[in-house]
Amino acid sequence: MPRIGVVLSGCGVNDGAEIHESVITMLELDKAGAEMILMAPNIDQLHVINHYTGQEMDEYRNVLVESARIARGNIKDMAEVSSGDVDALIFPGGFGVAKNLSDYAMTGANCSINPDVLRLTKEVHQDCKPIGVICIAPAMMAKILGEDTEMTIGFDEQTANDIDDMGAKHITCPVKDIVIDTEKKVVSTPAYMEAKSIKEAAEGISKLVAEVLKMVAG
Repeated sequence: MPRIGVVLSGCGVNDGAEIHESVITMLELDKAGAEMILMAPNIDQLHVINHYTGQEMDEYRNVLVESARIARGNIKDMAEVSSGDVDALIFPGGFGVAKNLSDYAMTGANCSINPDVLRLTKEVHQDCKPIGVICIAPAMMAKILGEDTEMTIGFDEQTANDIDDMGAKHITCPVKDIVIDTEKKVVSTPAYMEAKSIKEAAEGISKLVAEVLKMVAG
């Protein structure tokens, strides 16, 4: 049974992991019979957004604690996970990727990456294990991997330019499709960077999960 690490970044599109993308990823993995190892870094969120009003709230929340909502409590502190624990990694999107796992939302192509995210991603990549990146997550992955790694966020020109500036190679891609870098074992799909509905997001994510599992199987 393949062990797939799913890296969450909080709970909610505006300040954490995109819930639809996270759940669709988990559903597709479960349907395929994979073991999921859900994880998140044990850090404070950048800020908390009221998802009803869109306004910032005067409170603090923890990324691991919030991610546990999506994981139904079955989650690990990312600091405790190494490449030997997983056969692949998948990063759902949401602004938490660009605010908590990295600071891409604030600094763009000059962003820095959370140390646990950077460590585990590089371990997995160096062990030639596949990595799936959904929605905005390729912008973070471009900073980590560079090396002309091919990936997509869809059609957004500014983010695509940032991905190129960080040393990766952006490929335009419609919402229902995926981009596969076979050599680097990186799979990406636009999801809610382009999706107008949950079924549109689901189509690309389903293909991404299937391709990651195919790479794991060799």
